Amino acid sequence: MQNMLRRDFLSLSMLAFGAGTQGAGPPALLPFAKCILDYGAKPDGKTLSTKAIQRAIDEVSSAGGGGVYAPPGIFLVGGLELKSGVTFYLEAGCVLLGSASIEDYPYHHGPPMKGDSNGHHLLFAQKSENLTICGPGTIDGQGTAYWQPKATSKVRPSSESWRDVYSQDYEAINNNLRPSPMIEFAQCRNVRISGVTLRNSAGWTVRTVACETVVIDGVRIRNPSFGVNTDGVDITCSQNVQVSNCDIETGDDAICLKSENPYGEVFPCKNIAVTNCHLTTPCNGFKIGTASKGAFENIAFSNSTIYADTASPINTRPIGGISIEMVDGGNIDGVVISNIRMQNVRTAIFVRLGERQKKAGTSLRNVLIDNVDATGTTFASSITGIPELRPSDVTLSNCRIRTVEQGPGTWARREIPEAADLYPEATMMGRLPAYGFFIRHADRVRMHNVECITDRPDGRPAVVCDDAKDLILAGLELAAPAGDGAVVELKNTQRVFIAGMRIPVGAKTIVQISGADSSGISFAGNSFEPVQPTVTYIDGAAAAAL
Repeated sequence: MQNMLRRDFLSLSMLAFGAGTQGAGPPALLPFAKCILDYGAKPDGKTLSTKAIQRAIDEVSSAGGGGVYAPPGIFLVGGLELKSGVTFYLEAGCVLLGSASIEDYPYHHGPPMKGDSNGHHLLFAQKSENLTICGPGTIDGQGTAYWQPKATSKVRPSSESWRDVYSQDYEAINNNLRPSPMIEFAQCRNVRISGVTLRNSAGWTVRTVACETVVIDGVRIRNPSFGVNTDGVDITCSQNVQVSNCDIETGDDAICLKSENPYGEVFPCKNIAVTNCHLTTPCNGFKIGTASKGAFENIAFSNSTIYADTASPINTRPIGGISIEMVDGGNIDGVVISNIRMQNVRTAIFVRLGERQKKAGTSLRNVLIDNVDATGTTFASSITGIPELRPSDVTLSNCRIRTVEQGPGTWARREIPEAADLYPEATMMGRLPAYGFFIRHADRVRMHNVECITDRPDGRPAVVCDDAKDLILAGLELAAPAGDGAVVELKNTQRVFIAGMRIPVGAKTIVQISGADSSGISFAGNSFEPVQPTVTYIDGAAAAAL
């Protein structure tokens, strides 16, 4: 049987390794293609095979590179370390089953001993190159062995369930010692993960730290929605990364870009492309930050879906579809997001600049979000900073967001906290005064051809701008609020240009201008005439502002 598997493996190596090995030349020239059975690995799911598989990896790498083949069967393993030049191929029917004992995972220096991310991993590589994990097999971390329901879960009334995240009702056991991330590549070059299924991670699933040239393609992640800190893919201080064709269901952020480095210098997270992915989670679908200590440059997210089932409880739905967060002293410059479909995501778009950690030079600018179609949202989108830190040059175009939030008009008069030093989350400031977009302490925001629709009556304005400067609101298609409220509220805003809007059916007032600091507000090419009054002034605002 073993000889047959080896023959099959060698005959298939041209297909498998041709797709999976970078820089190794023609597959037929690979000097080694070793089957882990020859090193004593047992496919019985009970015998710990870590040492046997590690010997195969070490021998192939020492010989200059080649393939390590894992045939069908269940192989119980602890921490494995991949080495340069190794293509680790998991055959269909192969399961690498992570040990439920943390003692089977050696600690790798750099990350802390315990926490959401630490030095214990099922697969680890550092300062290596030309690494591949591929094939139709599975890596299973047995994550449920490391969590338990909280003894005193926070119970909220149903009216507050929009805040909850299902995985927060669980906690890590054993003093938070668990293998996390399940797969960690640190300071590596030319890395590929393709085709495999990754499931039941005990913490973060895949992280690349300070890596260069990474391809993650066709990966399927299946973590339970109650999984504690089970991020799907975390791209951290890495450059030239492509994530494509992935299908991710998990309990924490599905794809998250970070800027921190427990192994050394904080490099920019730069030249990142994420495309053709399907994401569901009770946290965030696509997220930049946290941590956000360094720079994020040239980021593209496109052609993907973020979703939850219509019948799913609200605490299992994505809390944010697109979340761009800068609160730890770094900076964002150059993000393009396009062609994203969302279904039953709580918040479609969340852009936040704050100061959880204060640092000179913190900024968030040059963000373009285009062609987002979201239905079934239950929380308003927002673009916010704080008085000292203001996001700038954020453009939204050709977007359509349909909400079922059904907020009362009293929410429009809520005092919205600054929450300058809090952990960023779409719900951090509570219910917002707009049903569509809340924009505060922001400059040069552009909204072109954006449609905000209420599928249920909502008493708030569609758009509220507070202490915002140099805005363009062009071609907006907005539903009128229930009651007498204005469609758009401008509070202490300067240099605002509103163009190409038409009267929403049932609108009583189009624009309300408030605050003595409002000025330089211009209208052009709108269809407002039948609504009287078109503009109202409150809280010290004067007609001279228009």
